[in-house]
Amino acid sequence: MKRIAPFAALLVLSLLVGCGRASETPEPEPSRTDMLRSVENPRFTHELNYAKGTVLRMATGYNSPQTGLSFDEETAGDGVTLANGVTYRAGDLKPVWEEVEKRLNITILDKYQGNSAENELSFWKGRMDEIDIVSGTADGLTEAGEAGKLVDFARYLDLMPNLKAYLEANPIVRLSITGNTDIGSFYFVPYFDGVDDIERMPLMRVDWVEKLLDGLGRFTAEKSNMTRKTYYKPYMPVYGKIAVEAVREDGSGIDVIVKDYDAAGNIVSDMNAAGEITGVEAVNMLRDYIDKAYGGYYGEKRSDLFVGQNAAWDADELVALLRCIIANPQTLNGTDSVQGLFTREDANNQRRVDMLHFAGALFGVRGLESRQDYLYLDIDGRLRDARQETDTYRALARMHNMAREGLISSSFLNCADMSSAKMLENDLGFMQYDYNQTQTVYNVTKLQAEEGEKYMAVIPPVARWYDGGKNGKYMRFTESWRSVKTMGWGISRSGVAGRPDRLYAALKLIDYAYSHEGIILMSYGPDGFIKTNEDGSYVTFTFCGEEMPEISDAAYAELCEKTEGNYTDYARRYLGSTLAFIKSQAFEYQCLNEVGKEGIDKISNAIKFGVIKHPLLEIIDNPWYSSVPTTFPVTKRETDLLSIHEELGKSFSQSKGGENLLIDVIVNGCGISNVSGKNAAERLVTTVRDNMGGEDYLEIKQSAFDRLLACYEQE
Repeated sequence: MKRIAPFAALLVLSLLVGCGRASETPEPEPSRTDMLRSVENPRFTHELNYAKGTVLRMATGYNSPQTGLSFDEETAGDGVTLANGVTYRAGDLKPVWEEVEKRLNITILDKYQGNSAENELSFWKGRMDEIDIVSGTADGLTEAGEAGKLVDFARYLDLMPNLKAYLEANPIVRLSITGNTDIGSFYFVPYFDGVDDIERMPLMRVDWVEKLLDGLGRFTAEKSNMTRKTYYKPYMPVYGKIAVEAVREDGSGIDVIVKDYDAAGNIVSDMNAAGEITGVEAVNMLRDYIDKAYGGYYGEKRSDLFVGQNAAWDADELVALLRCIIANPQTLNGTDSVQGLFTREDANNQRRVDMLHFAGALFGVRGLESRQDYLYLDIDGRLRDARQETDTYRALARMHNMAREGLISSSFLNCADMSSAKMLENDLGFMQYDYNQTQTVYNVTKLQAEEGEKYMAVIPPVARWYDGGKNGKYMRFTESWRSVKTMGWGISRSGVAGRPDRLYAALKLIDYAYSHEGIILMSYGPDGFIKTNEDGSYVTFTFCGEEMPEISDAAYAELCEKTEGNYTDYARRYLGSTLAFIKSQAFEYQCLNEVGKEGIDKISNAIKFGVIKHPLLEIIDNPWYSSVPTTFPVTKRETDLLSIHEELGKSFSQSKGGENLLIDVIVNGCGISNVSGKNAAERLVTTVRDNMGGEDYLEIKQSAFDRLLACYEQE
């Protein structure tokens, strides 16, 4: 798709001219000179010079005492010896921050209280003079910056070449962190848990799909259950033909696959007409459908429709497969019961919302996996809120009908204590929508390879997406695309006031984190955890077209031992990396087991060929494909207006202890059991818009977004 070429140039020009460009020295803009000089007292220099050993008081971490700069007592115990041969005790800086001290000639004083980003900033809010760097949420840090509590990084960009270059190369990132559109200020630096790559994806028990669908002849089983009463109705066509693109089985290019409903009918419609049938009959119906609908394209390997490189499955076909799964537990796990869709923690709202994220992918609904609240851009460039769209509730009503058929785990529906680890260890669950690395690790720790058990990420489904055409387009689109996270680190103005050494040391640390060396350190840890050649150079491999280091064998063994192969847990708890800034996915990729690599390689190949489309971190001619910035700069008045409508945020929470109305629709239906009638979706939209302040919310967000764009479009 065509990108708007002048945008990047306009952005750079606006950074240099109209949006608060830092000067050749750290001299602030004239209207604020006296105030800022009295607070920060900057030296007039072209470099970030500071005294050796300068102390930085850092109230920074991720979200718990285990994920800070220093070892806590639980992690360190009586002393923990890591792969670099060093023994660490409680209170010692973790390897990354120990190395930062050496490389930058600073001294770190760890002041982190072990809180979440929101609570850590709140703890220090009234005592900012006691710290120099603090972690917080994007909104909280921006608010604190506008209140004069944090340093404006825009004033110092000329002294931060690595950060400056990164922002100029990635315009959408700059939009995401801007806190003041009058002068282009920003008060926190962006954090990426990987960037410009897919985030969540569907995962399936591949061996179960193969058992049911593959082979010559008819499927047989000594015992199966009866299918249940049907409630779900077809989403895809019931007649005609549609063509979709798929990567060839060998990964060499693209095939155009035809779904021929004239030849095969719609599998959901046919199953519904058949009524309650045996699990064996259901499987053979699905097998026959695949053969006819795809003209024998998949041959005996029908499972490839769902789990192959050339997968082309859709929501209706998934429902048919789930019906077969639920009705054939004896074949799959040797019991009389099996669960269909589940989440990582079925009782944790933060994980339960992955079910509504998946609904968006299944039924072509934007905003359910947005980078900010539930916002997305329509084809005219206007903001839309998924909570105020009837299509959202109709999609969730379809999920509710799946739940009524028992295709969603009973633990999810009852908000019961059940995890994906238990689901997989006990052969209970079939499928979820989550992160590849954290979930495919269970192929090693919970599943039995000798029995052929295999839990793998699969290519997202085909759905009808309305990206501009009147009738929509059948394609694969994922809204789960990595961008700036809603947290970061800022510098306390009162903490560095009158202390230019601390100010410049803090700026230097942050700028270093965006250098190539800094990205490696903040992802891999220091050299003691990286594989090296005899001459001391890194052993590398090609990742996304770039040469990146390999982790050492000792580090990999340690990761498997201490965190069961979970890279993120190991990095945060033991190395001290992946707490902020840019996390390279190269380390995480190496930590995947073979099954994890197999699935993500297929998805990455489909992305490379354009078979899987996604939001872009750019402004383009069709705004529908542009990612929404993770934050907008709102004024104090707008913040106050938003706070009036607290119910809107609380009712659609995605936090651990919160509640979410959209999840309630999946579980209870909220009156929407028939998606074609009763106007239940419209009534819910009206409730959100008029009674919960949705209309005011969207108006405020649109105003802030308009100002943000205007700042970068000015010459």
